[in-house]
Amino acid sequence: MFIETEGTPNPATLKFLPGREVLGSSGTADFASPEAAARSPLAARLFTLPGVARVFLGSDFVTVTEDGAQGWGTLRAQVLAAIADHFLSGLPVIEGAGEDGEGDYDPADAEVVEQIKELLDTRVRPAVAGDGGDIVFRGFRDGIVRLHLQGACSGCPSSRATLKHGVENMLRHYVPEVVAVEQVDA
Repeated sequence: MFIETEGTPNPATLKFLPGREVLGSSGTADFASPEAAARSPLAARLFTLPGVARVFLGSDFVTVTEDGAQGWGTLRAQVLAAIADHFLSGLPVIEGAGEDGEGDYDPADAEVVEQIKELLDTRVRPAVAGDGGDIVFRGFRDGIVRLHLQGACSGCPSSRATLKHGVENMLRHYVPEVVAVEQVDA
């Protein structure tokens, strides 16, 4: 099995492309700890490797963040082997349902929220996925859009600037009700 590897804007994170569907159209999954990865045999396998700090599963890629202790020298090969072994095992990538993605908002703002989600899905998420991450809508209250960054975007040095200058400006331009964007952790 040939697995491509790409760098991301986050130097601690690499994007692995196994050449097949990982989660497909069923969304994304972000695991910040081995305990959180219990529902994903693939993520759990990756967390057994020393140095793995975070695992993110996308439609056709896996991003892995290393903890900084050993670097990517040997860890990269170990991650490649673990991903290949997982797909050869026939085990599912993830078990159970994912997040509902609804978020917290006033039902009176449903039309505005749909505009925000549509812009995120069509203009932001494809670019963020290209860098090995995802952006998830978490809520809209008092003109403030709350978003959660996952995968390579979580902890990336440039993520806050991208969120404020790119995403916020775009949303404010197309949706006048938006006054600000803030990052939330969950």
